[in-house]
Amino acid sequence: MEKKMNAMNPILEVENLSLRTRSNHQLVTDVSITVEAGESIGLVGESGSGKSLTLRSIIGLLPSGIEQVGGNIRSNGRCAMIFQDPIGALDPLCPVARQLAEVVYYRQKVSRKVARTIALELLEMLGLPDSLKHTDRYPRQLSGGQCQRIVIAMALACKPGILLCDEPTTALDVTVQRQILDVISSLQKELGFAMVFVTHNLAVASSMCSKLCVMKEGRIVEQGDTLPLLQNPQNPYTQMLINSVLPLPDLERSVDL
Repeated sequence: MEKKMNAMNPILEVENLSLRTRSNHQLVTDVSITVEAGESIGLVGESGSGKSLTLRSIIGLLPSGIEQVGGNIRSNGRCAMIFQDPIGALDPLCPVARQLAEVVYYRQKVSRKVARTIALELLEMLGLPDSLKHTDRYPRQLSGGQCQRIVIAMALACKPGILLCDEPTTALDVTVQRQILDVISSLQKELGFAMVFVTHNLAVASSMCSKLCVMKEGRIVEQGDTLPLLQNPQNPYTQMLINSVLPLPDLERSVDL
């Protein structure tokens, strides 16, 4: 009975979260989010709307000078984060396979030998070159997409119940973006973690998330299931975001002209 009740509990609850600077400037106000096990929630909105700060507050990585002044965050699973800048998230002075093995060693509490074995398995799972198993490389020797796969592998090495994604494809080329999104999506299906996905791109949010929270000036102005929200937005700001998505040109009409 106890197991059944625990299964019904959300894996993450953010209740009335409020953040401000030490100079008393309000950044996030009364944000509430509930995430069920295996669920994908998208935080969407313009730059400066408070999306990334909300995400960072969940994992306890608020920038210096910003404080939580209200609300509660309750998590029933381990959190791990994928950052926007993959190269900046890696140690430039340490080869990537060694970095990954260190994360496994400290987070999974295994021997150094087992940690390296698990690290190499993660590299293979993420589709990284087999050559890394024999010749380790520094972040500067890899492409942006390969570095982001390393960052994803590090997040998975923590065995998260909740994966926090802070615009993980923004710094990547368009074709690489699609590959990384496909990797995250397939891994979620395989491993079953919940996900909070921050993006300003509605197309990305709609493909990755079952529910959306629209943020404006530090508040959630609308939230709901992804498809109904995009088809029938209730808030003018949500409608404005939808209208701002650039459509592809009418290719057939262009040819006729």
